[in-house]
Amino acid sequence: MTKHLLKIADLSKADIIELLNLADQLKYEQKHGIVHHRLAGKTLGMIFQKSSTRTRVSFETGMYQLGGSAQFLSSRDLQIGRGEPIQDTARVLSRYLDGIMIRTYAQKEVEDLAEYGSIPIINGLTDYCHPCQILADLMTIREYKGSFDGLKFCYIGDGNNMANSHIVGALTVGMKVSIACPKGYEPHPDVLKFAESYGDMFEMSDDVLAMAAGADVIATDVWASMGQEGEADVRRKAFEGFQVNDAVMAAANEKAMVLHCLPAHREEEITEKVFEAHADEIFDEAENRLHAQKAVLVKLME
Repeated sequence: MTKHLLKIADLSKADIIELLNLADQLKYEQKHGIVHHRLAGKTLGMIFQKSSTRTRVSFETGMYQLGGSAQFLSSRDLQIGRGEPIQDTARVLSRYLDGIMIRTYAQKEVEDLAEYGSIPIINGLTDYCHPCQILADLMTIREYKGSFDGLKFCYIGDGNNMANSHIVGALTVGMKVSIACPKGYEPHPDVLKFAESYGDMFEMSDDVLAMAAGADVIATDVWASMGQEGEADVRRKAFEGFQVNDAVMAAANEKAMVLHCLPAHREEEITEKVFEAHADEIFDEAENRLHAQKAVLVKLME
């Protein structure tokens, strides 16, 4: 595994499986009261330029359970919010901390932290990708399905950071991937180029039911992500018909599971009925952010 977790494409299949195996072990230990202070004395700095529920709480709790500590650093708390170059921030924080998790807008900020700092950098989310969420999703799929072999993964909605990461993560572990999104809202060109190398393992269309046909996993995300609130009305019109609903579930495999990274806007990208029918899977997915991220922290910082 590389020194950092900047994007899911940085990980090989073997890297992902190793992380998931460690996440499973840490989850078992935590559930059975087995103390695992593998990062005793270590400190994680958490830079937030985008607000968060799951990312902040799961990383902070994870560091505590691993015997270390975490510091919340908003852009208001750092000189980076007042114009200090990120390369200077990276070099200073590297002398205080053992690792940095950053949740921000531009992927370049994450890449620059890794370039100029000397400690592990973890991408907690950018507009381009969300590797920690995808590791939790893959962990959840394997818990419910036992294996990735022969599975079809279908994502319905905006070609955003979640779509980008789902495509790369699911293809890397060997699942077939189908994407349903409106024209003009496709995933990032670099991700589509990556997917092309997998041939008929990948397909994309604006035909939702065709993409959902026979799927073992259905995933979605909000239509307007953080920072896109001003586009909400336009996007609602563009995404009409791209809802995870009874028709989609009827087209999917009879035992298909549903994933949503949360927060969910019920009756927009997913119906209340489908959400509640698959709530156990969705909230197991949310819990697994904690365990998957702990595995990342141990691998990078131990």
